[in-house]
Amino acid sequence: MEELDDLFTLTEKIERDASFLRESCRGKLLASLFFEPSTRTRLSFEAAMLRLGGSCLGFAEPSSSSAAKGESLADTIRVVSSYCDLIVMRNPKEGAALLAAQYSLVPVVNAGDGGHHHPTQTLTDLGTIRRLIGGFDGITVGFCGDLKFGRTVHSLAEALGRYRDVTLFFISPRELGVPSYIAAALKNNNVRYAETDRLEKVIGELDVLYMTRVQRERFLNEEEYLRLKDSYILTAEKMKQARKRMIVLHPLPRVNEIDVEIDSDPRAAYFKQAEHGMYVRMALIASILGCF
Repeated sequence: MEELDDLFTLTEKIERDASFLRESCRGKLLASLFFEPSTRTRLSFEAAMLRLGGSCLGFAEPSSSSAAKGESLADTIRVVSSYCDLIVMRNPKEGAALLAAQYSLVPVVNAGDGGHHHPTQTLTDLGTIRRLIGGFDGITVGFCGDLKFGRTVHSLAEALGRYRDVTLFFISPRELGVPSYIAAALKNNNVRYAETDRLEKVIGELDVLYMTRVQRERFLNEEEYLRLKDSYILTAEKMKQARKRMIVLHPLPRVNEIDVEIDSDPRAAYFKQAEHGMYVRMALIASILGCF
């Protein structure tokens, strides 16, 4: 917890004025290995490294790497880690980041492993909540949408469970409910949580509403995806029931789960959240590489 506090303090300092870290990572190389599509995570990591004075290499899709020829992840990591100082990797297989770390010569950052976890997005989410709300103790957070495959939800729910007096609401259709291992972790930490299939039932109690998209890429059945994809759409009408100081977060990309009319609502914080992600990742890279 102390490490998180230190990281967020550094992030806020960078956001105010990053000049004290300019060129601090000169001569350092970041390898971004993205076996799945990404906009914000990949570009924010690369932007963060460049703003720190370092350099980047890597690939944005597996078809442009030797994985397309059948090379194992272990062999890819053995080779790439000899070229760089830090690896940032996204992979569609759960546990891939752990495997990579076992074979890497340099630190590995998990930029998302399948439907499992997305820890650097959680750093972004926590940092945004701290900046906009002021802290975590005693807050009520609602997660809405695809909670079964939503790795950002899994990571953030577990992280919030470490703070005092936090209440979580999981809002989803039964088929997309939060996995049992997340529920078990919350129970073990005595975290208050409840599940519901109606956003309107709980939106008035929330300090943070965390919207997610229904992820087409996680479904094996197209019909099942089409049946569930529009389960929850946040509209201006629903926002009338929310608190004046509630904030709306979303890891992005959105499809249609947040109506564009919400973008002008002062409680819409998802684009600020995306920007904040770059500053968090600057702090993370600088901390890992000892660049300050």
